[in-house]
Amino acid sequence: MSIVPKETVEVIAQSMGINNLTPDAALALAPDVEYRMREIMQPIYGFASGDPLRFRRALGHKDLFYIDDKDVDFKDVIEAPLPKAPLDTSIVCHWLAIEGVQPAIPENAPVEAITAPPETNKAEQKESELPVDIKLPVKHVLSRELQLYFNKITELTLSRSDLVLFKEALVSLATDSGLHPLVPYFTCFIADEVARGLTEFNVLFALMRVVWSLLQNPHIRVEPYLHQLMPSVVTCLVAKRLGNRLADNHWELRDFTANLVAFICRKFGHVYNSLQSRLTKTLLNAFLDPKRAMTQHYGAIQGLAALGPNVVRLLILPNLEAYLKLLEPEMLFENQKNELKRYEAWRVYGALLRAAGQSIYDKLKLFPPLASPPAHVVLRPNARVITSNLTNKHTASTANTDDMDMEHQSPLKKVALEGAIVPVSNNSSPHDMEVEARLPDSSGASEASPPSSLQTPNENNKSSEGRKDRGENESLRMRALLNQTWKEDLKSGQLLAKLYEQFGERIFSFIPTPELELFL
Repeated sequence: MSIVPKETVEVIAQSMGINNLTPDAALALAPDVEYRMREIMQPIYGFASGDPLRFRRALGHKDLFYIDDKDVDFKDVIEAPLPKAPLDTSIVCHWLAIEGVQPAIPENAPVEAITAPPETNKAEQKESELPVDIKLPVKHVLSRELQLYFNKITELTLSRSDLVLFKEALVSLATDSGLHPLVPYFTCFIADEVARGLTEFNVLFALMRVVWSLLQNPHIRVEPYLHQLMPSVVTCLVAKRLGNRLADNHWELRDFTANLVAFICRKFGHVYNSLQSRLTKTLLNAFLDPKRAMTQHYGAIQGLAALGPNVVRLLILPNLEAYLKLLEPEMLFENQKNELKRYEAWRVYGALLRAAGQSIYDKLKLFPPLASPPAHVVLRPNARVITSNLTNKHTASTANTDDMDMEHQSPLKKVALEGAIVPVSNNSSPHDMEVEARLPDSSGASEASPPSSLQTPNENNKSSEGRKDRGENESLRMRALLNQTWKEDLKSGQLLAKLYEQFGERIFSFIPTPELELFL
């Protein structure tokens, strides 16, 4: 059955000059005419009106509404010009918002248009005018509980960070599982407070602790907000001034932030491949810029050192000699009368020493574990390392004629104990170097004290042979380790020699006693 009668088809056929159309043919054509008419009308007018729905309140019912369908005159529809034919149906994707920011693209309404019209304009709107359908951006709705939680955390961070309650809040930030909706709010809060609160030391330290707790929480994703967090974190590491009082221990804050930066690189380095490279570039520029303050150099050194010994060997040690030449005058009273600046220079020197010591200690961990020296052996406090006159900082002179031969040897191959120097022969090499030293007893005698109990000659012979065998095995092992130490791929010996030239005996505090005896 068709809504188009066969008579209509016959009249249309006669108007076109077709007079011999049979009634059966007209009846068969009627459904096809209806189908073609629907196919044309549906793309043009659609299945429903594009106008917004108008709701009316039903008379006599307070909560009952109905859609007000406006009657359209069919004559007006026919006489109206045809709209443009629509394009083929397609799907287009676009971003409504990126990290909370609406991109300025044609598909999104401009910022000026998303404000709701005032109530006065709505009252003045005429009944005949079509209402403007404005789609407001979706608001990020937080529950009342989360709002109270956020307000309490921010209050403790800004004004009451010394209370035990703040420590409990940090534990909550690091463990609670329902805090993900608050991450963007905490990120903006941290960035704003760091930007305007560089003189508030307690606030800065509390903010960095909040960042640390958020990073520890396994239930939230901080990756999308790292680009907002990292500037605040780096600021607390290399800013010129953190706090406004001399009592503010900004050195501790920089140390804490350096570990925080290293943790971020370890945790998210696989997600953002350029994170560590961009960070090291920033820190290296701060370290090598002579116009920066000593506090900024300290933060940069601590940050690079926290990233690992490889970063220290690649970025700090190649620039160490040139930097120390600029740093040493600032450490001397003759050149720097300002006590605060001298103290800052010594803090930077300590950071460099610690970073270099950790790098050589990391190298020594590659060796097999060495046995500690016997408990009865005591290293005399006045033992010293005799070096050739490579620098003006470390010199030694003795009356022994063997000093002439020792001047041509590596600084770490000559030992003087109680004025008696034991040099290595000229034909020796680092691979077969051996050092012997006799430690006198407390009475000053050169020989060891006799044993407290008597032994038979056989027992003495057996014990001496056992000690001899153990000594030979230990000597072979030491030679093998020395051979490995001075290999070109490890360069542990060369690195220690270079660091000894720069820092002197201070670098020995980072080397375990067995390894130190091996080098000496």
